[in-house]
Amino acid sequence: MNKFRIFCGYLTLILIAISMLYPFFAMLNLSFVPDNEIFSNAGKIFHSNLTFENYKNVFNDIPISLYFFNSLFVAIITTIGQVIFAALAGYAFARLNFKYKNAIFLLILITMLIPPQVNIIPLFFLMRELHLINTYQALILPALFGGFGVFLMRQYFMGLPKDLEESAKIDGCNLFQTFFKIALPLALPTVATLAIFTFVTSWNSFMWPLIVTNTESMRTLPVGLAIFKGSFREITLWGELLACSVICTIPVIGVFLLGKKYFISDILQGGVKE
Repeated sequence: MNKFRIFCGYLTLILIAISMLYPFFAMLNLSFVPDNEIFSNAGKIFHSNLTFENYKNVFNDIPISLYFFNSLFVAIITTIGQVIFAALAGYAFARLNFKYKNAIFLLILITMLIPPQVNIIPLFFLMRELHLINTYQALILPALFGGFGVFLMRQYFMGLPKDLEESAKIDGCNLFQTFFKIALPLALPTVATLAIFTFVTSWNSFMWPLIVTNTESMRTLPVGLAIFKGSFREITLWGELLACSVICTIPVIGVFLLGKKYFISDILQGGVKE
């Protein structure tokens, strides 16, 4: 009976994995099929007539290299900035005692309840007053601070044994040395988790880059892909759109593979009860 349950469990997981991976495999597979054969061969798993023309046409028709660089630059800087600010703020709320600490942390938590769309108009007027429209600063600055990151890092630091930090203080470490040499290295799984979520969110961001940029040189990849799809053409070039979609997924997969070890470790750690 136990073996049958284990078999059913593995079978269910395999079916779920197939249902999630098949759309990506189909996208990757059809991106190498000529545009006029995509719908006639959509149900096939393997195709004999594969070509790189879709990818060549993408690089010839639109400045996808520029879009890719803009998205990657914005996502990397945003991720680094948010991890640094969230780690510092989270450690401060977890270990320091200062006036109105709980009230300030409550305000940060309340910001998590506000839909991002509500802030778009005020942020746009703020960027306009600062003369930052159509700049990297406008794409990066609003995303550097997030309540979720502060909450996540604070909760982790709250669970760290204080004995480690007290030992560091006895050895002569000041507050910043204790943070960077003791607390932050121990928080690498949580840092990796926050970095992955932040990178994916920034990489997939569409509404804010669409509003705050107005020239082709500042467009990010999601915006460029949407404009390319909606451009004035007689027919939709599905092969090139699939090729663009494949290119869009490469950095996200790469970031997850780099942080997979710490990401899984953090999830497993959260499920352990002492």
